[in-house]
Amino acid sequence: MSKATTLGRWAAVGVVLLMLAACSGNTHLTFLDPQGPIAHQQRWHFYWVLAVMAVLVAGPIFVLLPFWAWRYRYGKKSATYKPNWEFSRFLEIMAWGGPIIIVVILAVFVWRDSHKLDPYKPLASKQAALRVEVIGYDWKWLFLYPDQGIASIGTLAIPVGRPLSLHMTSATVMQSLFIPALGSQIYVMGGMVSQLNLEASKPGKSLGENTMYNGNGFHLQKFTTVSMSPDDFKAWVTKVRATGLPLDAQNLKLIARRSTRSDLIAALPGARSMDGNVYFTGVSKSLFPAVVRATMDGRPTLPESAFDPEDRAPQNSDGANAATGHPR
Repeated sequence: MSKATTLGRWAAVGVVLLMLAACSGNTHLTFLDPQGPIAHQQRWHFYWVLAVMAVLVAGPIFVLLPFWAWRYRYGKKSATYKPNWEFSRFLEIMAWGGPIIIVVILAVFVWRDSHKLDPYKPLASKQAALRVEVIGYDWKWLFLYPDQGIASIGTLAIPVGRPLSLHMTSATVMQSLFIPALGSQIYVMGGMVSQLNLEASKPGKSLGENTMYNGNGFHLQKFTTVSMSPDDFKAWVTKVRATGLPLDAQNLKLIARRSTRSDLIAALPGARSMDGNVYFTGVSKSLFPAVVRATMDGRPTLPESAFDPEDRAPQNSDGANAATGHPR
């Protein structure tokens, strides 16, 4: 067996192991196992950058090094030995030209894909994006579905094939929301609103987490993004409305405490019987902007208008107004 064949087999084994590591059980962990169009493009971006960088390594190490070793091997008298040389134009061009070309190529790739994969850029689709408002607490994420009037902690449910528009803020310190298998990572800060546009192309579960250290419960601030068919999403919304706890001032006060999800479940009346996550109903559309303003102003409590029942119009499970049938 030749060395090239052996190297090829080891490379194939490495790729297989890398892909197996991308999926843990039924939960997808990385953009190397993409579950949406953004992560799919990011994976190819990674492969292109890796290939360009490999040229920088393969050129001087795997090509030039053996060549110089062979040319100046012991006993070869035709190679000129010049121990006192001071300048070589050829070596200067080789030493600086290669890295300059690599940097220029990488800069073009990064600039192009940075604009192409702008997280604020809405995804082209015939369907209206599903709007989800995200509030980062210590140590949990609260997902608000304003058009459905529901909320969840621990689960981000989304329909397959429909763009997802996330509007995010933090009620505490700076945090970072990342769903690797769907793509993109973005920071969230108190008093500010960040945006992220994603889409799931197939049903499944993907890991979501906070990648910015924010205290003792940092390692537990994770959630599961569940991509499901549109019909299953409607059924999920209906179930949450039927079984969720009211998202009132008292429950929001418990959410705002520094606690992990399990601590919150233990503190919330009626939440122990759920599936390890927490669901809420009766969500006001004024809640998210009220949290942003309160955090910006340094106010510890929210105004009563943040829980205004007049701002909770009946909705169908797809987010359309129950009376008119049109999106709000």
